[in-house]
Amino acid sequence: MLIRAIRGPLMLIALGILLLAQRFSDFGFHRSWPILIILFGVLKLAERAVLHAGPPSSGPGQTPPAGGSWT
Repeated sequence: MLIRAIRGPLMLIALGILLLAQRFSDFGFHRSWPILIILFGVLKLAERAVLHAGPPSSGPGQTPPAGGSWT
């Protein structure tokens, strides 16, 4: 799954950006670390939304599965 694969790299990129902001501006890491938690939560919500979307349901014009029944 794509979201699971990019979660780690996105978190590392966000951490690097926050540390750069601390180094080159007055925006300290002690004030910006909640951004990492928010990013992680958004990625988890996106992952859950993709998992619950699931495969499309069978409609009236489709053939039964290989077993021959719709059970």
